[in-house]
Amino acid sequence: MELLEETSSVQLLIREVLLAGGMIVILIFALYAHTGSMPPLVVVESSSMIHVKEGEVGSIDAGDLVLVHDTSIDTLVTFAEASDKSNRNYGYESHGMEGDVVIYKKNGEETTPIIHRAILRVIPNEAIHASNKSECSNDASYDSEWIIDGKTGACVSTWDVPGTNVTNATSINLAFDGVQSGYYDCDRMAHAGLEEYLVIHKWVPPHSGLLTLGDANRCSVDQGAAAAKGSSGLQTSDGSTLGPVRDSWVVGRAGGEIPWLGAVKLMVSGTGPGLEHVPSSSLFNLFLCIGAILLMPVIAEPVVRKLFESSPEYAQAKQEEALLIALGISEEE
Repeated sequence: MELLEETSSVQLLIREVLLAGGMIVILIFALYAHTGSMPPLVVVESSSMIHVKEGEVGSIDAGDLVLVHDTSIDTLVTFAEASDKSNRNYGYESHGMEGDVVIYKKNGEETTPIIHRAILRVIPNEAIHASNKSECSNDASYDSEWIIDGKTGACVSTWDVPGTNVTNATSINLAFDGVQSGYYDCDRMAHAGLEEYLVIHKWVPPHSGLLTLGDANRCSVDQGAAAAKGSSGLQTSDGSTLGPVRDSWVVGRAGGEIPWLGAVKLMVSGTGPGLEHVPSSSLFNLFLCIGAILLMPVIAEPVVRKLFESSPEYAQAKQEEALLIALGISEEE
């Protein structure tokens, strides 16, 4: 008898594990169907996108899970476009500010992706096909991925910036001062030639793509001081500063966030910054959420039982049981 009970318990455990595993698989594929990306979620590790030091739902904080939507660079809305009153995407916001947040690999490297806002897009205007950089003049940029008449590779002499009045320009000069373009607040004091708003000064893009910036990085753009004065930029593993984000580097567009839960991965991970950048409020809310999940069955059981016992069906079943007992008839019979 004990052996049968033990076998039954093992079978029940296996069934529960398989059920839990099946639910996880279904959830993952449902997220994949929604986002078109695999994996469909990324964990935010740094505080470069934080809006409030204490953390808040709606902006991207360290420890959040963010949905990754498969997209091409052409469908992303930049800050410049979303803040341009004449643009069809005017007023579009994502994660607390104008423009899309893009997830990309630094210069295409297979390292931890960056999740920053797309500020503007540079597109070749005057360009000719070229197989390599040696075919370009000294003042032209070589874009190895730009396609002209079905052929890859181009020497680019001038640039356009959608959402601004910059067209056919040899270099990008653009002030996000609310006049020339939408206002981008750097959240810093104006000093030593640095304005309180974002300024792109005499930037000659090495190729087409996106200029990107973390919301909390005070106008230190990922593409470095060549694009905006005072920018430290991001470096690749060989020490090179990032160029404009190419389409081939884009992992996806940041969609909805699931706050706090990603901190569990950061907590147990042996690599990366761990919980260093996770706001204390996020950890508090995480443990509160876990506690609520654990207590939910304890709280729900008596409530469900009371509702069940108050139903007409339960009362009828008790009456039938009492009648059977009075007649001396067992339920097994």
